[in-house]
Amino acid sequence: MKVFALTVKELLAVLRDRRSRFVIIGPPIIQILVFSYAASFDLNHVSVAIYDEDHSVWSRQLTTAVTGAPAFDTVVSIDHESQIADVIEDREILVVLRIASDFSESLLAGNTGRVQVIVDGRNSNTAMIALSYISEIVADLNRQWAADANLPVPAVLQVRARYNPNLDSRWFIVPGIIGLITLVVAMVVTSLSVAREREFGTFDQLLVTPLTPVEILLGKILPAFLIGTVEATFLLLIVVFWFEIPLRGSVLGLYLGLWLFLLSAVGVGLLISSISVTQQQALLGAFMFLVPAVILSGFATPIANMSVAVQYLSYINPLRYFVVVLREVFLTGATPDMLWPEYWPMALIGVLTLAFAAWLFRNRLY
Repeated sequence: MKVFALTVKELLAVLRDRRSRFVIIGPPIIQILVFSYAASFDLNHVSVAIYDEDHSVWSRQLTTAVTGAPAFDTVVSIDHESQIADVIEDREILVVLRIASDFSESLLAGNTGRVQVIVDGRNSNTAMIALSYISEIVADLNRQWAADANLPVPAVLQVRARYNPNLDSRWFIVPGIIGLITLVVAMVVTSLSVAREREFGTFDQLLVTPLTPVEILLGKILPAFLIGTVEATFLLLIVVFWFEIPLRGSVLGLYLGLWLFLLSAVGVGLLISSISVTQQQALLGAFMFLVPAVILSGFATPIANMSVAVQYLSYINPLRYFVVVLREVFLTGATPDMLWPEYWPMALIGVLTLAFAAWLFRNRLY
């Protein structure tokens, strides 16, 4: 009976508090909506380039079969071999279909018709799904040709993956985990900093110190930067030497991305901490940010597969940009000048969130 009474009391205490009601009702609804729209392993917007060197009836049928499939909505025609590397490097195209100049001649001669499929292997899961789509289309076309044209030998695919030759999913997943763990560490350290002071009653003691609010804020930022840098360095060593994933790009470019990412993560964490009264609220606020941030980062599922509204929402997620930095440096050998499109959004997020956190912090102090 006592346990029941205590349970009722706790339930009433939670339901009467406006902040607690929001925490138990708002985040679950938001997260289920975001995850339902964002989490999908299906590919619905595959970009494909066609390099047809044959220009025959057979090659046009193959091209039509690929471009007419529902999964392929962006189709580019290229006319020179040098364009293949460019369109994949710029992430314009996921799949390049190269039809050999002797494709139809080989088919009519009873030999194997050669079709090369070149995929962007940076996202191994997406590449393998795209390859399965192409393979299914070619298999259906082979059956049609065998029935209609009585061709004895079907077309076969010759697969080549750039940046990840074996399509090893570990090369795609593990670098992203560095960003995920670094975000968790930075968020936890900073989101609890001000809330802890307020909960323990030491927040008011900051008023009598000779430090200005900006100096106190910097004192909260620097520990998170140091911890995040050390943590990320440790993880990098594990990834390179334990998992043997090649680090092909610039270490300076990677650390520049790391520090800008920490700037944005610390800004979000301090913003949460500044509006939280207790450590529990700060942890719940950090959790409310962390889970959607991971889903909307492209860590597991392609952002292009998400709904348009969710894609726009992902632009304010710093993890989205750092995951790209990690994978580009590890897999493609990117240098700092190639990563500016990822750097400036993280810097902007960091500056805006820190400025807002400083404003809240200053108003709480005075």
